Amino acid sequence: MSQNLLPKIDRGDFQEVFIEDLNWLAPDVKQTVSVTNDEGRKISARNVASYKGLRVWVCEERPGSALEAELDRLIAKTSTDRLVIFDGDQEQVWRWPVRRAKDGSVTSRLTSHRHRKGDPDPKFAARLDIIRMPFDVVLDANAVLGKVRHAFDTEAQNESKRASKLMANMYGAVEKAYPASTDPKRRDHEISVTLARILFLMFGDDTEMWQTDAFRNVIQHETRPDGSDLTRVLNDLFTFLDTPQPKPVPTGFEGFKYVNGGIFDEKIDLPPLGKDFRTAILDACAVDWSGISPAIFGSMFQSVRDAETRRALGEHYTSEENILKTLSPLFLDELRDELAAALARDTTQKKVNALNKLWDRLGDVRFMDPACGCGNFIIVAYRELRAIELQVMEALYDLRDKHQLSLDAKSDLKVTLDHFYGIEIDEWPARIAETAMFMMDRQCDLQLQERFGQAPERLPLQREATITISPSLAVDWPSLVDGGGELFIAGNPPFRGGLKLSSDQAAERSVLYNSMPEANGLRVGRVDYVCAWFAKGAEASRRTGARVAFVATNSITQGEQARVMGPLMTRLGAHIHFAYRTFAWDSDAQGKAAVHVVIIGFRSVPARSVTLFAENGGGPRQEVVANWWLAPAHHVEIPPRRHPFLSGLPRMTVGSQPTDGAGLLITQEQVQSFRDDPVAAPFVKRYMGAEELLHDKWKWCLWLTSASNGALTSQRISERLAIVSAARAKSPTKAFRETPPHLFTHRKHPRGSYIALPQNSTDSRTWIPAEVFDEGTVASNKATIVYPAETWLLGLLQSQMYQTWIRTVGGRLKSDPTITADLAYNSYPWPDLDEHARGRLTWATEHLVAVRAPLRASRSLAQLYEPRSMPVELEMAHRQLDAVVDELYGLRQPDSAQREAALFERYRYHAESDRREA
Repeated sequence: MSQNLLPKIDRGDFQEVFIEDLNWLAPDVKQTVSVTNDEGRKISARNVASYKGLRVWVCEERPGSALEAELDRLIAKTSTDRLVIFDGDQEQVWRWPVRRAKDGSVTSRLTSHRHRKGDPDPKFAARLDIIRMPFDVVLDANAVLGKVRHAFDTEAQNESKRASKLMANMYGAVEKAYPASTDPKRRDHEISVTLARILFLMFGDDTEMWQTDAFRNVIQHETRPDGSDLTRVLNDLFTFLDTPQPKPVPTGFEGFKYVNGGIFDEKIDLPPLGKDFRTAILDACAVDWSGISPAIFGSMFQSVRDAETRRALGEHYTSEENILKTLSPLFLDELRDELAAALARDTTQKKVNALNKLWDRLGDVRFMDPACGCGNFIIVAYRELRAIELQVMEALYDLRDKHQLSLDAKSDLKVTLDHFYGIEIDEWPARIAETAMFMMDRQCDLQLQERFGQAPERLPLQREATITISPSLAVDWPSLVDGGGELFIAGNPPFRGGLKLSSDQAAERSVLYNSMPEANGLRVGRVDYVCAWFAKGAEASRRTGARVAFVATNSITQGEQARVMGPLMTRLGAHIHFAYRTFAWDSDAQGKAAVHVVIIGFRSVPARSVTLFAENGGGPRQEVVANWWLAPAHHVEIPPRRHPFLSGLPRMTVGSQPTDGAGLLITQEQVQSFRDDPVAAPFVKRYMGAEELLHDKWKWCLWLTSASNGALTSQRISERLAIVSAARAKSPTKAFRETPPHLFTHRKHPRGSYIALPQNSTDSRTWIPAEVFDEGTVASNKATIVYPAETWLLGLLQSQMYQTWIRTVGGRLKSDPTITADLAYNSYPWPDLDEHARGRLTWATEHLVAVRAPLRASRSLAQLYEPRSMPVELEMAHRQLDAVVDELYGLRQPDSAQREAALFERYRYHAESDRREA
């Protein structure tokens, strides 16, 4: 707990705290930044720690807000993301640059977190806990930023939550004002337009787009308290804002400017809105809308929209951290590196030339999100590109005559709204996206004003992002983009299962795949809807060279999905350039979806190297190549197989399925009564699924395959069979209805011993546990079984090598690996298993079983394989077994990537052998 660090903090031992206690790294630049005011007072800050470009600076005094702001401005030139600590005699101020805009200040202005020395300050200690870095995992830059933002952006977070509720209140008040007979589509359209306008006006009030609080004053002073004239005043104001130089200016509208830009041009006949809506607007005006990043508007409006509509469209709102995970490796990192290289040139002229070249390139960038929702991706992309442009302008400003930098938006700023494009099927989020882009433009301009003392005059609006309202798959994406240049396509397409699409969605997907000869022969109708975006992106890249990156459910890179997705993308000529493997979804929205995702960046040009980010936020790793299973190997197609590559191996299948209405199953409380019945007792067997296997929670069943007619007519058994008959009679499946009630509908109970594995094992376990059972235990369809049991095979199925194949290829439930016969066994790339190899495996397995046996007397498998409490002797036995298996693949102490590469290489060997034999 960081409460213990407060004495060190109070003493000013910041470097020791960050490096030794919070696991940060030493300063990446040994630098001191100083500033002197007009009176000759000089203050300095030194870099004491860093982590992935984020730096901690300490100033050993409290010089006052003016000097603090000037010092931060200089620090910002070297540290865009920074934590600055001002250490006074009695109090410290920790400041972090929240992206805000208020009263002329902007997104880079530091927010203050005060800590009085000697104060226990548990909230401050909690912040330190949040920014503690893991000692055993190297985080990527976005994860680090996410931790610090989580710790220090609390004011903005709280304001955003409040704003969401206020927008919901306004939505409800407007919706209530419409008569019940109103056409829902017209009503929703008008509400969308109206609230987008009001959001724009409130933001304008707080960011000096016009006279401060002009909109609030209109509602407060120019409408009646009962709201009876609110509709008229709003309609008049909307008309006024869309009219160039109106004369005369209506009373109360003097503080505004002509807006243009399409926001107010549509005429809407609002119903009588009344007091509730007036109150809701005034409540919302009390929020500082300049402090709310437009990048979170999507999640904010998600809380307003109807939940059923969101599910139907497959909307998900991505957190800013995940957006940057997508955009940074797609193109932002490259641009930032180019900026750093330009600044490192050895002469002024070379620096100027390189900076101008980069500036021209920024102007050539075109960005598209073909499933843009409320515009989160295009908003963040615009903001980050404007930030890079601002750094270029600042550098040029310092290098050449200041008069050459006119700051005329028409001639100097090259990153403009009209270079950004979105496609959205629903008008509501499209309107929010358009409005949010205007707001982000304003925030960027205010940042320009803070740095240079002036900014472009944007009203009336001349340029805007192009948001096309249309089903995305029906649009030719590149045709929407004007001006050529470098095209980047990124976003978060809808997450909908291939068999859960609406008729319109299925039709759009069919048209797309039918237009692609590469899709012939592939079962594209069964893959997720998002795969169509990948295919269309690959096609766009093949035509234009565009770079593409999408967030998607992790299912597309595993199991049956990857069997289709991989071949399709390979045939379309798409090459992976970077990818984030499975990680838990992080949305800014309340009630966020519980999904696990991947991010894949690709284009039509092969990559010199591929950046693979490990699962659950691990750091990047450079690989020569990556396939569509997101493994560091060349892509291979893995078609369905009915038998293992090696002949004579035991068979893998699922256990038996009762489909019985609980008639054939017996609880622990009921089993004794069946055992006491001499007729029923011979047919009682233990019943085991994954839950029972892992947690020793045993159930029982009636296994009546050998029962005589006399046994079936006993009262206790016949009562149970009646339950089964009634349940199966209601089944829509003919085979179930026709199965005799005394039999399981699927019967896979082997004679003799068998190996049982859980069909799904949690992702946190290092090894998938398995055990051997005899005929006295019936495995359910929630367990995977292999029979007959062989000791060497029990060991191999519990090895890291086998689990690596399961995790990579076998498919998952959320993040938990799934074991199915086809992919997990029949398609498994077996090593050479001669007598010697099997002997070594048998020895290692017998040792493992001997170590585990006494431990099983008091602990379940789930308890034994809990990563944080696994017995040392059991772990050592597993590692000895792993070493044997790894050596069969020619590996010694490999990591997971090396195992994956070896497995795919071995698969290629088996597949080629099959082709030669065929």
